[in-house]
Amino acid sequence: MRLGVDLGGTKIEIVALANDNAELLRRRVPTPRDDYPGTLDAIAGLVRQVEHELGRRGSLGVGIPGAESRKTGLIKNANSIWLIDKPLRRDLEALLQREVRIANDANCFALSEATDGAAAGAELVFGVILGTGVGGGIASQGRVLVGANAIAGEWGHNRLPGDEATWPPCYCGRNGCVETFLSGPGMRRDHALSNSENLDPAEIAARAAAGDRACESTLCRYEHRLARALAEVLNILDPDAIVLGGGLSNLDRLYANVPKLWQAHVFSDHIATRFLKSCHGDASGVRGAAWLWE
Repeated sequence: MRLGVDLGGTKIEIVALANDNAELLRRRVPTPRDDYPGTLDAIAGLVRQVEHELGRRGSLGVGIPGAESRKTGLIKNANSIWLIDKPLRRDLEALLQREVRIANDANCFALSEATDGAAAGAELVFGVILGTGVGGGIASQGRVLVGANAIAGEWGHNRLPGDEATWPPCYCGRNGCVETFLSGPGMRRDHALSNSENLDPAEIAARAAAGDRACESTLCRYEHRLARALAEVLNILDPDAIVLGGGLSNLDRLYANVPKLWQAHVFSDHIATRFLKSCHGDASGVRGAAWLWE
């Protein structure tokens, strides 16, 4: 049995997968924000509860919104900032008395979709999370690609290519990161700057579909920016498939419009890369965490 945990900013979710990949059980609890000991206890409590209910012990993989430093073993680059500089893996191993594998949540998402999701069977998959933040992960031949610095796939903290009127600050300390434009809060900010309306992405999409020109313009700007940002990934990584997850992946128009727009920025006469919506939705990250043991 494989257990996967998705440690998010608002919730912690666990899944138990049988050896045939069938889902045996899934649970979630609120994340104890700004409370590192409480976060450890919540994860350990979920693992013990699930193993007690199922009557067996499992391997454990954990997806986190950050990465484990190869130099120190401590967590870095986490937007759940109470995890930063903490020995998360070592602490969980001590609590649960077993080896624990940790990976970036976007890497877990990519692994899930490459294993038995939208891009199943593809050799090289770039997984994109467009939500509260912007994440990216790479699965190659069924394995997560971590990189020498444990930052492979972190396109969200590249500067958005092209010229923009403003370059908003990012929590990472830089300005104009892809995340500040292509996250859900980024779309909300962009619309408010142009129209003085504070709307979330779902409202913007609904109004655009009903003929609202201002909301349509916001979505068009978003699509052009997404196309430019992904074109840089295509030029460097050249994946077989790009799979979208996160709340903004539910904008169905992206899958028709963005591939038409990225052609102008990609160094190729033809683009065979498939642009896909995730198969497992918001469960993909937690499933990928379990697959860290495959």
